[in-house]
Amino acid sequence: MNRVTDAALLRLNGRTALVTGAGSGTGRAIAIELGRAGATVRLVARTAATLDEAAAEVEAAGGRAVVQPCDLTDPPALRALFDRDEPLDILVNNAGTNAPKRFIDVDDADLDLIIGLNMKASFLAAQAAAAAMLRRRQAGVILNITSQMGHVGAPDRSVYCMSKHGLEGLTKAMAVELAPHGIRVNSLAPTFVDTPLIRRIAADPQVRAALLARIPLGRMAHEHEIALAARYLCSDAAAMVTGTSLLVDGGWTAQ
Repeated sequence: MNRVTDAALLRLNGRTALVTGAGSGTGRAIAIELGRAGATVRLVARTAATLDEAAAEVEAAGGRAVVQPCDLTDPPALRALFDRDEPLDILVNNAGTNAPKRFIDVDDADLDLIIGLNMKASFLAAQAAAAAMLRRRQAGVILNITSQMGHVGAPDRSVYCMSKHGLEGLTKAMAVELAPHGIRVNSLAPTFVDTPLIRRIAADPQVRAALLARIPLGRMAHEHEIALAARYLCSDAAAMVTGTSLLVDGGWTAQ
């Protein structure tokens, strides 16, 4: 019997992946990497212009890109993404937000913003993706992008931690329920990633030093490191992996 090569297991030829929050940062990096692996990538975010830029990068990497602007906090619009008669083999639930604030200062607007996108929209996207896969009676992959903050706590991030811990729990429950149908569900939990947003947050030398002091490897993650981990979890190389969280955190949560 011929053994499939390791390189072939990491290919996504013939598969279609939908990536939310694909216009910038880690979402864009994941979309590009999945395109490089041979997937057709459906790019979803609110802003069409950033999606167009991401699509150009996906195609430059060898993939095919489909731009689908959508406000994920609009449930009917979100569900419409999955009601279309379009292939779907992989969902990467990446869209998310944060508004750091002291616990006692969190107001209703903060709760609605973070829970609405990080939890409700992620739940609805995963639900709609699973329903689409079940309708087609096909195996599939759902990958929830969480955070190291889905495993620990931190000051000024009470709602964010709550939302990411919730996604970790959802990942496990979905994995158990959907496994008999051949649908794998995992989470990917990065540390602080060296993106323009995080660079602005860490522009203060004291803030940067405090962040790096919590990471035993002594640096922030690079976008491509998160993207490569996502590619692995979406590929047949991870065919026996479901219901788990892959921490790409430089050792933050090991302490």
